[in-house]
Amino acid sequence: MSDEYDFLFKVVLIGDSGVGKSNILGRFTRNEFNIESRSTIGVEFATRTVTVDGKTIKAQIWDTAGQERYRAITSAYYRGAVGAVLVYDITKPETYEHVGRWLEELKSNADPQIVVMLVGNKCDLKHLRAVLTDEAMAFAAEKSLLFIETSALDATNVEAAFQQILTEIYRLYADQSLQPDLGQSRPTQGQTIDFTQPPDEDGAKKAGQCC
Repeated sequence: MSDEYDFLFKVVLIGDSGVGKSNILGRFTRNEFNIESRSTIGVEFATRTVTVDGKTIKAQIWDTAGQERYRAITSAYYRGAVGAVLVYDITKPETYEHVGRWLEELKSNADPQIVVMLVGNKCDLKHLRAVLTDEAMAFAAEKSLLFIETSALDATNVEAAFQQILTEIYRLYADQSLQPDLGQSRPTQGQTIDFTQPPDEDGAKKAGQCC
């Protein structure tokens, strides 16, 4: 039963190296935190299933290194993504200053309808805060982004962040269909796919016959 789900959403983690993307992923999907976490090499992904409005949503969350030398994977990384979690470190203002560059990369490579959440990580380090919450919140509102502050270390708001973005994605795409291919989970028009049943030869059913 754990393998049954109604929708598959691909969500990408983006942001500078060292902001805590991998630990956010680990906390949400495995409830783990690695204090000695090293920079991600290449790409990895993990999955977790949640419930939104009575529907079972399988989130496939992709994580990659923020270093420039890995940016060549950009097009494949963003392909099919319906959500992006853009992470900065509240104690390192340069990671917040680079948020605009990451948004430009999203604009160039991702679907125009992609749902983006701005996440200020490491909020447990309040004594080292260098980016004001109100400033980031105002920026997010200006750019029409979701916003939240998290701590992967003590799990503050990690669950809430993913629940919020997945809910937003679901409500945006609830009446649209998703391709069953994990690498091509982009919503499309004109067909509906029921992931709770084995796909037929075309992997699709006619609109109105699903869910």
